[in-house]
Amino acid sequence: MKPKWLEWAQKLQAIAQTGLTFSENPYDIERFQSIQAIAAEILATHTNAELSYILDLFDRDVGYATPKVDVRGAVFRDDCILLVKERVDGCWTLPGGWADIGFSPSEVVVKEIFEESGYLTRAVKLLAVYDRDRQGHPPYPHYIYKLFFLCELLGGSPTPSIETEAIGFFPENEIPELSIGRVTPAQITRLFQHYRNPNLPADFD
Repeated sequence: MKPKWLEWAQKLQAIAQTGLTFSENPYDIERFQSIQAIAAEILATHTNAELSYILDLFDRDVGYATPKVDVRGAVFRDDCILLVKERVDGCWTLPGGWADIGFSPSEVVVKEIFEESGYLTRAVKLLAVYDRDRQGHPPYPHYIYKLFFLCELLGGSPTPSIETEAIGFFPENEIPELSIGRVTPAQITRLFQHYRNPNLPADFD
């Protein structure tokens, strides 16, 4: 269960962002800006983030408020899963990131895997579509859907990037410390279950 303060802040931000998108009356614009400031203050109060940082995130998000999309790839070799070590926090995660405009979900995950690990892959199955706030991740200002794809390894070699400093394949009982903001132990466990049981349907919610 996500904390109520996070739910309130996200809903207030969505109302404010959508209102700012469609409002022309200067008084309405001022009211929605005030609502957005309250949402940012709630988030700053309950997290370690600076108020200015959260307001900057909000300012970059324009248009009708919708969830952001995070795409991750599960690549297996010899009963081990591919993980990359993030430079930001020194912890490990599935390769992936924000979905980019102009790419389909499967194209994005293949691109992200190559950029972060050096491996060439092909997306073969959608394994899960998760609401990030229901998965045990730490709070984040934006509302996010997470897509997990099973990807077939085609070639390439381990190559660090500007975002990743190490690449490795790990068995289920030797998973290193995970970057919990990106992937959780429960998600890794579930991906191994999908790998071992190809007939499982995609998870959702």
